[in-house]
Amino acid sequence: MYRLPLILCLLLQGCALFQRTARPAHASPEEASQVQFPRELPAAGLQELSGPMAAAIALAMDDFRPLGTHPHRDATPLEQCLYRREAFNVAAAPGPNGWVFVRFSFSPANCAEHEREIVLDMGATYAVDVAGARILAIQP
Repeated sequence: MYRLPLILCLLLQGCALFQRTARPAHASPEEASQVQFPRELPAAGLQELSGPMAAAIALAMDDFRPLGTHPHRDATPLEQCLYRREAFNVAAAPGPNGWVFVRFSFSPANCAEHEREIVLDMGATYAVDVAGARILAIQP
């Protein structure tokens, strides 16, 4: 009699291992068919990152501003901007032991004009172990 609830509890805990990760939204096929890719990426504004650097930025960003995170219902315009990934500029530099340091700095210029306010110390610096795919430490 007590075995069935115990078995159900154990099975339900196993379901936690099968969570879906958030993925970006994709355009409709009609909209996607209108995209014209260039043969070569334009040199103006081109930024090329190494694989480890790009992976470190992605790991840190997924922790700093996870996909699917939304502001609370009564959020001010500034708070709405602070929830968006594009509101932050990114700097990254290699560190010891194959680590990468990734810094997110809030940039009011990345927000709409009605969302802009001066905010000091909004951001964070991450130490990322790319080979281990893990965050080592965060400095607010």
